[in-house]
Amino acid sequence: MELTSLNDVRDLMNRHDFRCQKKLGQNFLVDANIINTIIKQAELDELDIAVEIGPGLGTLTKKIAEKCRIILAIELDRKLVPILNETLAFADNATVIHNDALKINYDNLVKHCSSNYFPDKKQDYKVIANLPYYITTPLIMHLLENGFNFSDMVVMVQEEVARRMTASPGTKDYGALSLAVQFYTKAKILKKVSKHVFIPRPEVGSALVKLQRREKYPVAVDDTKTFFSIIRAAFGKRRKTLINALSNSTLGVSKEQWSSIIKSAGIKPTRRSEELGIDEFAALYEFYVEYRANY
Repeated sequence: MELTSLNDVRDLMNRHDFRCQKKLGQNFLVDANIINTIIKQAELDELDIAVEIGPGLGTLTKKIAEKCRIILAIELDRKLVPILNETLAFADNATVIHNDALKINYDNLVKHCSSNYFPDKKQDYKVIANLPYYITTPLIMHLLENGFNFSDMVVMVQEEVARRMTASPGTKDYGALSLAVQFYTKAKILKKVSKHVFIPRPEVGSALVKLQRREKYPVAVDDTKTFFSIIRAAFGKRRKTLINALSNSTLGVSKEQWSSIIKSAGIKPTRRSEELGIDEFAALYEFYVEYRANY
């Protein structure tokens, strides 16, 4: 069975009486060239552990299994489990896990599934995914904010989200997601991907993105929760000036107090959030924390 052949894919789906569900964002990748690009960019070797989110029919999963020690494929749709059991029957290093990717502790999962191979070592792993569009942002944030021990992510996402992940200050795509991704990782768009390489075809184009976890944060922040609370508040009212956006937040500081904090950070209160770089947000965080500690 060749899962990059439309005829074979349709035959497989028909035999299992499977129909794609739009609400689950099921658009299966069926292009061999794109799959090979993903495998190459993931830089897998025979000692690697890979976690694939949303394996679908197993088209990409089969190729990952050929390159790494362990592949853990997390699939939400129970109807896909018997299909994956068929397409991955040859791969004794592949484990299909029926679960919600947004609720998983990935470090615990990897530790449990790799204990026979690495009993005494905290093992890092690589995340590979053709992400359903409806969970892309919350899933990326789940992986980042919980400090999971992945080393790299190679993910297919909606092109618009890829632009937001890699955007620079002063651009329309720059926002809280940009800052979070770039705080925790080094992000790069590898390739734009046509909607014609999926079955069924999505309504928009996609992009392949690689995220490499940073060994050290780009700015000194002790409390990342507070840091990103400030960032989310600043972008919560995107069209407002920075002082007005923060004054309307739930961070417990009055407009007059925010004016003092912002000026202490060397920032003009009339600037807008999308104009601020990560260094300026770090300064804002520092003076906010200092103010709350003293008052």
